[in-house]
Amino acid sequence: MDEDQYLDLVLTEKSCRLFEKNQYTLNVDSRSTKTRIKNWIELFFNVRVIAINSYRPPEKKGKIRQITRRRMRYRRMIITLEPGYSIPLFPQE
Repeated sequence: MDEDQYLDLVLTEKSCRLFEKNQYTLNVDSRSTKTRIKNWIELFFNVRVIAINSYRPPEKKGKIRQITRRRMRYRRMIITLEPGYSIPLFPQE
């Protein structure tokens, strides 16, 4: 993955429910593709990915003084792993 692209884990009520189904939710750069993310996750975490679903949440607009600006766009991906595989969320010490 390139340096200018990012990968963030999403921890919401819905994403916590998806952990039970072996699905993980990530925010990635809007320029990322499903195949690049799939290859990167399989190599980095040594897991097998069954499917990736992605969508773009609506933009949020912010206002600073008189200037209206849009926040950076991102893509949210829900990654489904094969049974028996998991991604360690919190490293054990």
